[in-house]
Amino acid sequence: MIKMYGIKNCDTIKKARKWLEQHQLDYQFIDYRQDGLTAKQLADFSLHLGWQNLLNTRGTTYRALPSDTRSNLTEPLALNLMLQQPAMIKRPLLQVNDTYILGFNTETYQQLLEN
Repeated sequence: MIKMYGIKNCDTIKKARKWLEQHQLDYQFIDYRQDGLTAKQLADFSLHLGWQNLLNTRGTTYRALPSDTRSNLTEPLALNLMLQQPAMIKRPLLQVNDTYILGFNTETYQQLLEN
């Protein structure tokens, strides 16, 4: 089962969903804002991907943080911030069984999903 986590109105999410649909791949979309995200799920993502990789440092939510907060981030603080503000999580996050992929790259999706 393919699970895609993200935020519905994100442009990259839209591209990834379109790619999955064009390749007729069934998936479940989990919207962080509508469906929610638990601390356990986020900890699991962090375990597989690393909290630094999960953190969307290019987004406006992250950039709005005070500079001392950004420069002193620890895993517990970063996970708490991501839990409170899911826009701070890089997206899409694709889970296929025990494999996790961050972002959308057609070649990566193709290798993983069309084999």
